[in-house]
Amino acid sequence: MAKPWENNSGLPDPTAYRATRPISEEEQRASELVKVLKYIIRLAGFELINRMEFRDRRSGRTYR
Repeated sequence: MAKPWENNSGLPDPTAYRATRPISEEEQRASELVKVLKYIIRLAGFELINRMEFRDRRSGRTYR
């Protein structure tokens, strides 16, 4: 498994790691939100039949 702080050659690349880390954290938050929403939908006796779309208020990025 690739280490996020290394480049494709396996050498440390701290600049790229620091630049992409906030995006990864944001994507992780979005992923956790989807998991929680799906759980709540299932728990309430419903099923999700279409994709969800939502926007992060902090970054303005839209997730589908």
